[in-house]
Amino acid sequence: MGSSHSALNFGAGPAKLPREVLTEVQNEFLSYKDSGMSLIEMSHRSKEYEAINNSAQQLVRELLDVPPNYKILFMQGGGLGCFSAICMNLMGRTGEADYLVTGTWSSIAAKEAAKYGKVNMVFPRPETRSIPHPRTWKLSENASFVFYCDNETVDGVEFNYVPETRGVPLVADMSSNIMTKKVDVSKYGIIFAGAQKNIGPSGVVLVIVREDLLGNASKYCPTVFDFAHISKNNSVHHTPTTFSVYVMEKVLQWIKRCGGVDKMAQNSYDKSTTLYNAITNSNNFYVCPIEESCRSRINIPFRVGGANGDDALESKFLEEAEKLRMYQLKGHRSVGGIRASLYNATSVEDVKLLVQFMEEFRKQHGPK
Repeated sequence: MGSSHSALNFGAGPAKLPREVLTEVQNEFLSYKDSGMSLIEMSHRSKEYEAINNSAQQLVRELLDVPPNYKILFMQGGGLGCFSAICMNLMGRTGEADYLVTGTWSSIAAKEAAKYGKVNMVFPRPETRSIPHPRTWKLSENASFVFYCDNETVDGVEFNYVPETRGVPLVADMSSNIMTKKVDVSKYGIIFAGAQKNIGPSGVVLVIVREDLLGNASKYCPTVFDFAHISKNNSVHHTPTTFSVYVMEKVLQWIKRCGGVDKMAQNSYDKSTTLYNAITNSNNFYVCPIEESCRSRINIPFRVGGANGDDALESKFLEEAEKLRMYQLKGHRSVGGIRASLYNATSVEDVKLLVQFMEEFRKQHGPK
């Protein structure tokens, strides 16, 4: 089996990076632009890093068509840190917020938010395999913001529309599907995404925030989480994760060269359709438990050996996949089964090789 990589990495994150980018980083690692120094040795206030920082911001603005009244920030603390940062910057306006819980990460976000104010659960009960119809939602009258996770990495649930919030600022965690589809940024108050799935390595979080939401941080908000302060200082008030931003800038350049977000969206459709077709046509040997209308294009969970899964078969599946250098296919510990993450750096050819293996495995271990 051949591929764009010697090994196929279907991990949920940190995830596969484009080989082209890794080669560029390797070539520049010891001496960035013939400086005799590695980028990781340079000051975050150097002209070299300033150029990288500004280029990365401009690329985000260009690729996502970010309106001029939005600021682009590069922060630390991961998505989990952003769960708190959002509250410390926005919740003080009314002391409460609405949360759409559709899986693991939105559930964690809601629990974190409860430390800072009142959390209104929009759904009567948390969902992990479907998204309730908007007519059943119970949005509050006094929310400072409405939070949701656009794509649940663990559970494999993805929104295919933008939630309507009746004018309340909408906050979206797009950590696992940023740059995989066109986004109307103007419909959001804040979009944030950990880089380590689609746009770079771990260590940096992209935050896109509407200007009118800046300047409302609570008095106990740490400076490193104060969006207005980070914006005012161009994301370099303190030492940022310079190497992560450097690699992210290269990934953004790669996305642009490949055809931008439109091309990434087409690839995502092709990859997910290929895998879902294999699951659907397996005569229930492979089963995806997620409601079809909200199945993720990016993180696809499935069971082997029927709807409830067969532990022995799933272990065998993972064992044989690794022999073919297909890695990180094990489902999250809270869900079980198998999960294939199809981020931007994963090619259509990679997914076809996975499907080829799945079909061979079914022939060998499925009903005769």
